[in-house]
Amino acid sequence: MKSLKELEEIRKKTLGRVNQRKDRTTTRIVVGMATCGIAAGARPVLLSIMEEVEKLGLEDVIVAQTGCIGVCRLEPIVEVIRPGEEKVTYVKMTAEKAKRVIKEHIVEGKVVTEYTMHVVEGKVLNDYKVEND
Repeated sequence: MKSLKELEEIRKKTLGRVNQRKDRTTTRIVVGMATCGIAAGARPVLLSIMEEVEKLGLEDVIVAQTGCIGVCRLEPIVEVIRPGEEKVTYVKMTAEKAKRVIKEHIVEGKVVTEYTMHVVEGKVLNDYKVEND
């Protein structure tokens, strides 16, 4: 990089790539695989998700790993990002729960509410109180 013009060209290319991420047409499933997640059992959750996606032949689904999502006490955490929808964060996941999320949320389009962070934490959502089990 030898000039401000080159720097500006690099910035424009990078912004173009970042903006493309907003227009994704695939569903992304992201599993927290930092030390906290792995210690809590994220590896079997990730493997279960990958197996179900492959078994069902879901070609428009990307399974990815990330580091710490930031709420270690609720690990393993799985985030589902579907095009045009709000991100859904599932917490305290297991391999069996992950299979249910794939079947109901990814295939059928229905959020598995009882596994989501707002239910587990018992927080207020959309003007109503969700009670813990």
